[in-house]
Order: sequence, then structure tokens, then C-alpha cells
Amino acid sequence: MRTVPLGRTGEQVSALALGCMLMGTSTDEPTSTLILDRYLDAGGTFLDTADCYAWWPDAPAGAAPFTGGESETLLGRWFARTGRRDDVFLATKGSAWVADPAAARDGRRSAASQYAGAGGDTLRRALDASLRRLGVDHVDLYYVHVDDLTTPLEETLEALAALVAAGKTRHLGWSNVSTARLERIAALCAEHGWPAPVAVQQEHSYLRPAEPTVSIVDSAQLTHLRAHPEMTLVAYSPILKGVYDDPAKRQTHHVMRPYRGADTEARFATVSRVAAQLGVTGNQLVLAWLLHQQDPARVTLIGPRTLSHYDAAVAALDITLDPATLAALA
Repeated sequence: MRTVPLGRTGEQVSALALGCMLMGTSTDEPTSTLILDRYLDAGGTFLDTADCYAWWPDAPAGAAPFTGGESETLLGRWFARTGRRDDVFLATKGSAWVADPAAARDGRRSAASQYAGAGGDTLRRALDASLRRLGVDHVDLYYVHVDDLTTPLEETLEALAALVAAGKTRHLGWSNVSTARLERIAALCAEHGWPAPVAVQQEHSYLRPAEPTVSIVDSAQLTHLRAHPEMTLVAYSPILKGVYDDPAKRQTHHVMRPYRGADTEARFATVSRVAAQLGVTGNQLVLAWLLHQQDPARVTLIGPRTLSHYDAAVAALDITLDPATLAALA
């Protein structure tokens, strides 16, 4: 599996990262284990999770509701059973823990209104809890999962620097963050000598957003990242819940709200045409297209729910797009 540099850290990480968001909830443990084993056997190394994964799926009948932490707990069991902790580059996240998942599930109180945030004490407790669930003494990358505009950045960055100094995480990242905030974060880190983020995890796919949103990469953020190779883009939701192969979902799924418009329809048409020419699915073509993008450097993060979803996604690694095809998709 091809690797890409993680900023200027000297680390090489898999170009295709495995998101473990649904492991332990929507994806049962036997299936999760098969996916993890297949991914590592294929040469993959980059695992991504978060402390809040995943409170939102419906639990099986008779089982306790999910509350978050299930993914990390499952990974902890897998590490203990297989001894493969040192074979992976492990990322987790804090700040989006939800205090009352039941209220978020039934609509009494939104998840966003309950986020734990990025206060210093909150992040220290959150990472310690993640390490316990994972059964490890450190993670390789720790993200601020949802940018917290209510906590002073100085407090957040000083706490994160202390976590690096304590050896609890080797590197830092940020997710769901505006370009302006990234610039402010970099300036404060330079001023105080704090470790700066080396990864930025944002929603990023073949479609281009029609309206600005803090969580989706736009052209301005891509330009910023080209100018700042010390940060690597980690692209989540690369196939946007599978809309490239599901015309009905394009009309109804909430993931499409920021993308509505003529440009999106034209890009869907291009994907359909090129995928048919190559004999691949639209989702596979989009994953292959992302894996071919190198300016700026990026990691493509898949989050399969089933083994068939995983196998279909990994098949994109074998799709080579020639210059003419890439030009047609531009």
C-alpha cells in the first residue's frame, strides 16, 4: 500500500486509512476483526477512531444503548489479542464527547450543544480515558475533533503541548476547522513553541461544496494546505455515504445539503461516464481519484460498515487513472 508523509514529521502513513467509527456498534466484533486483519495484511497501518464513537447507532434488542467509547474498547481488545499495536499508526480524537446520547438520539437536545469541548482539563481527562479503553500508553496522533470556539486557543494548545511532553500522544491534529483558525493556531504555536498540528481531518470528496461550511474542504483551504506542507489533509467521508452509486440517496440524504447545484450534477455525470468506461463503481472511481491527488498531500479515510463495503473500497487501490482520465475528472 502506498504511503504519504505526515506533514514534516518524517512519518509515513498509509494513503488509505481505516476509519473504525462503527466498530463495536453497527459493525459487530467478528466483522470488525476481519476488516482490521485484512487491512493490516494488505499493508495498511493507519487506524482512526474517536472517544465519541459511536453513540448514535441503535443497539440490538435487549442490549444497553451505546454511549461512545465502543470503538476504542473494541480496538483495545483487538490489540490485546493480536499484539499488533506496534504495527499501526493509531489516531483518536477528543472534544466531541456527548454527555447525554439518549437526548441527542431522540431530539431533545442536539449533540453539538453537548460537546465536551477542548478545555485543558477536558482534553487531559479525555485522552486518559481513551488510552484506558485502547489499552495503550500513547496514541500516535490526537485530534481536537470539533473546533471549540468558546475555549481560548491558548488553553487548548498549552494542554495539548503538555500531552505531547508527557508522551501520551506523539503528534497533534485538528478536525472540522476553518482555515482562519488553522492560521491562528499556527501563529500561537510558533509564538509559544508549542507543537503544531500535523494533520487536518476534514470532509473531502470529488464534489465541491456549493456553500461554505467549517467541516468541508473548499478551494481556499486546499490552497492553504498547498502552502503549508507541514500539515497533511486526512479526507473523511470520501464517498459521501455512497451517493456516487445511489441516485436515490443523492436526492434525500442530508450529506448532500452543502453540495446542491449544477456543478454537482455535472460532476455526478462525469463520475458515471468515466466509471462505466473503466468498469468500476462510482464510489471506487472517486476513491481512486482521491488516492491519485498529491497536491496537497492527503490521506483518504474510509469507514466501512460491512466486509463487502471494505472489500469494495480497497479495490480502489488497484485502479490506475491515466493523465487523460484525470484530466476528464478535473
